[in-house]
Amino acid sequence: MDLSILAQLVLSGILLGAIYALAAAGLNLIFGVMRVVNVAHGDLMMLGAYTTIFLYERFDLNPLLSLFISIPLLFAFGWLIQRALVNRVVNQPHLMSLILMWGMSLVIINAGLYFFTANTRAVPYLTGAIPLGDVALSRARGVAFVAAALISLAVWLFLQRSKWGKAIRAVAQSAEMARVCGINVERVRVVTFALASALAGAAGTLLITILAINPSVGPTFLLKGFAIIVVGGLGSFSGAFIGALVIGVLESLAAFFLDTQLAEVVIFFTLILFLLVRPGGIMGVEE
Repeated sequence: MDLSILAQLVLSGILLGAIYALAAAGLNLIFGVMRVVNVAHGDLMMLGAYTTIFLYERFDLNPLLSLFISIPLLFAFGWLIQRALVNRVVNQPHLMSLILMWGMSLVIINAGLYFFTANTRAVPYLTGAIPLGDVALSRARGVAFVAAALISLAVWLFLQRSKWGKAIRAVAQSAEMARVCGINVERVRVVTFALASALAGAAGTLLITILAINPSVGPTFLLKGFAIIVVGGLGSFSGAFIGALVIGVLESLAAFFLDTQLAEVVIFFTLILFLLVRPGGIMGVEE
């Protein structure tokens, strides 16, 4: 096999993985702070993507500029969901949150099918590639990678240095101790869910510039998100980024050597393998 082809596949996987990292980081935040498994997270990505499609088709808005709309829109939607629904199942058995978010997922999917139809759609943006030696850098993937990396860095700095970020990390470690220290745990949970939803919206906005999707794609994104946090390590923000790069490369290689549908099977088996061999992931800690 030509090494240039392998290098091209790895490069494409890394560029795609950075976008997956945004969504996986949000999924990690929600579970870390609330112990809620948000099975509707992939559907929030879909909403972010269709927000970009709507703005592009109706107003010819640049997809990158639509980030300034999809991010606050999904932040507000996440805030509403947490206050109205998710807050009722926090500290309840995991089955309660699973049923609730599964129902939310069905609502979002069917609403998407009603309003957007089942047709697969995409946003044509920055076609072509830049030659880099023996490989070619897709303009769309390159721009999406840079945008995803900058957003990830901004969120990491927010979590590490801001007052709210420190409060989120404190609640993730121990909600009761955080409450004793004067932190408003309920408000932190609302902000965390809203922030995670905004990250899903940003990931959807960037993905639609390089992939074609339909309203039923949420569960596929969710599987990849779970695989990423298992590979990277549950509760680790940096681990989610590393895990996303690994999953992105695996998906790219599997799609080329096997089949696009079989690539999802490879991701699923990778998830199982890490659960059996290294449950804590690359950067996480076993509980």
